Amino acid sequence: MELLEFVLEFLKRPDVVLGGWVSAYQLWTYLILFVIVFAETGLVVTPFLPGDSLLFAAGAIATLGDNALDPFTLFVVIAVAAILGDTVNYWAGRYLGLKVFGRFIKPAHLARTHQFYEKHGGKTIILARFVPIVRTLAPFVAGVGEMSYGKFITYNVVGGVVWPLICVFAGYFFGRMPWVKANFSAVLIAIVIISVLPIVFEIARARLAKRSAA
Repeated sequence: MELLEFVLEFLKRPDVVLGGWVSAYQLWTYLILFVIVFAETGLVVTPFLPGDSLLFAAGAIATLGDNALDPFTLFVVIAVAAILGDTVNYWAGRYLGLKVFGRFIKPAHLARTHQFYEKHGGKTIILARFVPIVRTLAPFVAGVGEMSYGKFITYNVVGGVVWPLICVFAGYFFGRMPWVKANFSAVLIAIVIISVLPIVFEIARARLAKRSAA
């Protein structure tokens, strides 16, 4: 319940929440952000934690000057958390996925999943970083589908660096604009909506293709 309350409060006033953390915990704020990002990307049961909006808000907090977060330190902390999170999630899928969900997965589906991730997994791992929920599930499914670890870790590192690089520094450079400051919550909602659009487009495309085939 407390976790849900935190998520709702963050979604309403992320700048206030993060600002309070920086004032109260100072350097420990980096550890808090590390844990949140690691949990969102590394634990398949916590896809509801804030991701893109959290990084953008943290980047915006870094514009406040004295006693604010340092954007470069923030980028490194988030990148490490994201890479480690996806790695843990991959191995959880690899070793626990079939044990937990094996009776619900048909061998043919598993074989197709493996083939898909071997062929398209790199692109999926990178692009999934920018899509809520998918960001949490993609590495787990890659593990279940037994995507080769060498390929996975390569794209995991690329995605884990590009994602915070874009989100944190977007918050840092755009967060100082008066219009963004005045409409901060609306901007974060727009970020979430934009992040979800690829899923909507893909579902719509798949349905149109299915209707055409029929």
